[in-house]
Amino acid sequence: MIEVCCAIIVNEEGQVLVTQRSAMMSMPMKMEFPGGKIEPGETAEDCLVREIEEELDLTVEIISRQPASAHHYTDFSILLLPFVCRIVAGTIRLREHAAYAWMAPSDLLNCDWAEADVPVVQQYLAI
Repeated sequence: MIEVCCAIIVNEEGQVLVTQRSAMMSMPMKMEFPGGKIEPGETAEDCLVREIEEELDLTVEIISRQPASAHHYTDFSILLLPFVCRIVAGTIRLREHAAYAWMAPSDLLNCDWAEADVPVVQQYLAI
């Protein structure tokens, strides 16, 4: 099982950042919370900060950890480790994704999410 962290980045207005996977990525054009695979010897928290810097050119601060969610795709399985975060420095610059949007929590379920992110969205909205 691949361990992957993801960031639920919330701004001062309570909106949540969602990113759209590029056409070159697996699950092209699906929406997701940004993040990535945990490297050997790396904590999930360190991974999250590194991945958000690499993908979005942002520095984030972790506010809280959310419940992990396992998902089984046809050819691989992931354990998604979500964290609620806020931006402390930087301006969004997409390095891998096709697009991004700030959304009201009430609009999140209207997105075409990557399957593994759906339970994370549902859990976040249940809080």
